Parts: sequence; C-alpha cells; structure tokens
Amino acid sequence: MSRRLRLVVASLNPAKRREIAEILAAERLDAEVLGLADSFPGLALPPETGSTFVENALLKAAIGRRPEIGLPAIADDSGLEVDALDGEPGIFSARYPHPDASDEERCAAILERLRGVPPERRTARFRCAAVFVTPEGETLLAEGICEGAIAERPAGSGGFGYDPIFVPQGCETTMAQLTPEQKHTVSHRGRAFRALAKKIREWAAARGG
Repeated sequence: MSRRLRLVVASLNPAKRREIAEILAAERLDAEVLGLADSFPGLALPPETGSTFVENALLKAAIGRRPEIGLPAIADDSGLEVDALDGEPGIFSARYPHPDASDEERCAAILERLRGVPPERRTARFRCAAVFVTPEGETLLAEGICEGAIAERPAGSGGFGYDPIFVPQGCETTMAQLTPEQKHTVSHRGRAFRALAKKIREWAAARGG
C-alpha cells in the first residue's frame, strides 16, 4: 500500500497555503499539505536574496531540509510585472513599495504610478515559479504565466496581493472577483502548480509511492 505524501508549504501566508492545497487537491495529488506557521511555529523563512523567481522559490523550499522538518517542501515565488513600469515590481512584488506594506498599499502604489496611463499601455502579467524539494535535495520545477492588464481601480474581495487590480486576459473582471475555481484555472499559480503536481505524481510513482 502506498504511503500518503506529506508536504510542507514554505510560506507564512495562510491564503497562499490554502490556494496551493486547493490546486493540488483539484489535481488529485494524494498529499497532506502542511502549513509552515501552523505545523512548525517559530520557524522563519530565509531572506529572498535571489535575482529570479526560481532562485527565491528554491531558497524558501530549502527549509524542508532542516532537521526539525525533514519533509519535502513546496514553495513558489511569484510577482507582478507591469510593462509601463519596466517590469516592476517583479521579484520585489511582496516587498513593494516597502517590506511592511499591506496588500491595499501595494495595489494603491501601482495605481498611483499608472495614473493617466491609457488602457492599451496597462498590460501586465503574473509570473510564478513553483518548486518541490526533498530533504535529500531532489528538485522539481514548474513555471506559470498569466497575461492581463491593470484595472483603473481595485475591485473584488477574493484572493490576495494584487488580485483586486489585475484583470486576466480573456476576463472582464479582476482576479479578486473570480471564484477560487475560476482563478485557479487562469492564474499563474494554478498553471505552475498543476504542472508541478504532475511532476510530483511521476516522482512518487517512480518510488512506489
């Protein structure tokens, strides 16, 4: 009988852990998805010193190799790239415009910088790098992109981060106005973790899991 896979999400954001768990469950990955803050309180993530989303995701996922955890870890690093802002905030999305900013402040800062910018120049995308790292250092990687545009004003109460000001390509509402199921279908994180779930299943099957 195969053992159920136990994973820890290397994030202190409960909304992100919930999203990742929902996506993996929808992909029928038989795994117990633990939250870092709930299951291992007091542990801090390493600083995000990488120069790319992939590097930062790998830095976070390495926490699963610590002796007090010793479990495969999944992590992502994702962000918003606004073309009119030369790709900002990019890898600094979670710390924009300063490390202690709230989601509302981050959205407001983007909208202020885009004040007066016409709709055709408000193109943007969400980008996500998702990784799975075992305590032995085996690594799986997947990436996802969601093209779209920045709205004129925030709308919606779902999701988190920049969701209230991002309109996915092909949608008429912001990401924050979509249902969780709709969001997971089009989002960068949904695309990345669906691809990662497939790779994890193949990894587990190769080991008799």
